[in-house]
Amino acid sequence: MQSWPGETEILIIGAGPTGLALACALRELGLKPLHFDKHLEGLNSSRAAVIHPRTLEVLEAIGVVPTLLQEGLRMEKFRLREGSKVLLQMDFSPLPTAYPFALMIPQQDTERILMARLRELGGEVIRGVELTDVKMEREGVKALVRRGTEEHWIHARWLVGCDGGRSSVRQRAGIGFEGEPYEQDFILADVKMVWPLRRDEASLFLSPEGMMLVAPLPGDHFRIVATVAQAPQDLSLPFFQSLVDRRGPSGAKRITEMFWTSPFHLQHRVASSNFLGRVLLCGDAAHVHSPAGGQGMNTGIQDAVSLAKPLRRAALTGDEAGLREWSKSRHRIAKEVISLTHRMTLAIGLSQPWQRVLRNMILGVISRLPGLSQKFARKLSEIDYR
Repeated sequence: MQSWPGETEILIIGAGPTGLALACALRELGLKPLHFDKHLEGLNSSRAAVIHPRTLEVLEAIGVVPTLLQEGLRMEKFRLREGSKVLLQMDFSPLPTAYPFALMIPQQDTERILMARLRELGGEVIRGVELTDVKMEREGVKALVRRGTEEHWIHARWLVGCDGGRSSVRQRAGIGFEGEPYEQDFILADVKMVWPLRRDEASLFLSPEGMMLVAPLPGDHFRIVATVAQAPQDLSLPFFQSLVDRRGPSGAKRITEMFWTSPFHLQHRVASSNFLGRVLLCGDAAHVHSPAGGQGMNTGIQDAVSLAKPLRRAALTGDEAGLREWSKSRHRIAKEVISLTHRMTLAIGLSQPWQRVLRNMILGVISRLPGLSQKFARKLSEIDYR
């Protein structure tokens, strides 16, 4: 087994976008965290596909925005539709930010860019290492990690869990995860297809059988996300073609290639605490929710980058006031995001005819009041969380 230090100031578990963003932010501040991930590079699941304006603002601190902008696809408009009928349009271009658009880029590309930046800063992720136990101590945490058949205890003054919704850090630290699962399944696919709508907009289609999101990606690709009562075992091209034909707009719609598919079961939950003793939680380890609005990865990255400065202060001076303030703020934001995405999920999933008529009437009123649609755009862009 590789020889690691028996102790470290900061130990990060998890190297998805959240963990990588935290490691970069700490390196920018002169700290050198020890960083483990149980997956080999490039093998983390890749579901997120959008970076919102507030996240781009936050990522300026670690120097990756120019590369992200170069590789991503800028999307200024988001439309809710029923077939070809537009129920509501949101325009990001008037938003008061240097980045008045959503940036469409697959999660694996975001991770690759963050990993390259971490290496530029002198950091690295030790992979194939799994956290198996945590012992809380007054002056830190003892973490038992395993690679293959070998185990090793490491003492860390601070342990940060960025290891997803099934977080070993959260579970081993005994932190609760309150909430419940959604009844429906979600499925997604990355495809190349003939599509009748513009490539500078994402469209969320509402139908009695469920919703379908179609969003453009770089390289003439599209991301399809849909709800189904039960995900089939075979997520084939004909299955997604039938879905697009039934739920999509009029006009030519033909999937020509399918690159990746995945079913997933979602929950809406929030950790009872994101700061317990010397354990901190960021991203999905602290909160999970519906993919409505593409909030998950964005909220996690913002958790991570905003943690770096108060964690540095605590590590260097012992002053934890900043961490307490960070914990309170990010816990509040997580609950707001969960509430927003849950309400969106319930609204788009209405199946009774009278419910859909009432919902569509309300969306029509919102669409005629620019102030309301812009307020919703601010929420989705997360700039209200500055």
